[in-house]
Amino acid sequence: MPSNHTTEMVRNKVAPLYERVKKFIPEMEWPVHADHIAAINQLKKSRNAVILAHNYQTPEIFHCVADITGDSLALAQRAVDTDADVIVLAGVHFMAETAKLLNPGKTVLMPDLNAGCSLADSITAADVRKLREQYPGVPVVTYVNTSAEVKAECDICCTSGNAVAIVESLGSDKVIFVPDEYLAAYVAEHTDVEIISWKGHCEVHERFTAAEIDSFREGHAGLKVIAHPECPPDVLASADFVGSTAQMQDYVVNERPDKVLMLTECSMSDNVSISVEDVEFIRPCNLCPHMKRITLANIQQSLETLTPAVEIDESVAIRARAAVERMLAVGRSQLTKVAALSG
Repeated sequence: MPSNHTTEMVRNKVAPLYERVKKFIPEMEWPVHADHIAAINQLKKSRNAVILAHNYQTPEIFHCVADITGDSLALAQRAVDTDADVIVLAGVHFMAETAKLLNPGKTVLMPDLNAGCSLADSITAADVRKLREQYPGVPVVTYVNTSAEVKAECDICCTSGNAVAIVESLGSDKVIFVPDEYLAAYVAEHTDVEIISWKGHCEVHERFTAAEIDSFREGHAGLKVIAHPECPPDVLASADFVGSTAQMQDYVVNERPDKVLMLTECSMSDNVSISVEDVEFIRPCNLCPHMKRITLANIQQSLETLTPAVEIDESVAIRARAAVERMLAVGRSQLTKVAALSG
């Protein structure tokens, strides 16, 4: 057992981190978090590890131990660039699989293997094969919120931020888009490509309603409502801005609305609000039960034991990796075009 003096030294060392998150974590709870944070940051050094944290992680993870943060696209891109031996994914299982696909030689840890996703669970590889039989020759785009087995059956992946660009990059007049029905509807509104969708939904975003938005607007004059495209169509129609988690964050940072309602997982509002203290966040707060399975305690345990490690059958990984890499290649091509035009 560490002495009281040693414990106090450890907590003092991470005390500056509390300033980032103090409006979300009561002072009496901080010592417990501080002990885990100090241990995790030490373990990262000894293990040559990095922590990738999705925007929906709680503030003590997102702001105090994460090395790379962002939406699913940002995490996928940054995972490729890391020179760490160990990657800890503070998110959900399909994100850890994506990190493993792009870093097959690295150890990828998922602190809780039960941190799943309702969208990923809504479709199987067999379902995709049936869709291909039903629509022969039609390319299949899969949202990244799917298992490696599903990705392996698809032509290319996308995120909410690049879905329209990915669909149009295929040069087809018809595309199968899985698994999110609402994101597919959003894409269909922004392209001339015919979209064949699947009826998968996110259990967080599907709960928002247009009536809920009206109620919040009545109580908060001048409120700006921004929504994730996984929300139902009537919600998107009622919003002032629709975009991916990264695009939503950019909107708040750049536009600086007096009051904002972010229709997405509520920890995102907490994390964004830390950097824009002049904006008042109105929180409807739908929590993702899967994201909340990741804690400081199981991140620490994962680094101590180097378990649970994510493994993907190589026959699946080869094909799934190709779908993810095709998505990243489209992004690189777009950046090259933008650079050429601006040059």
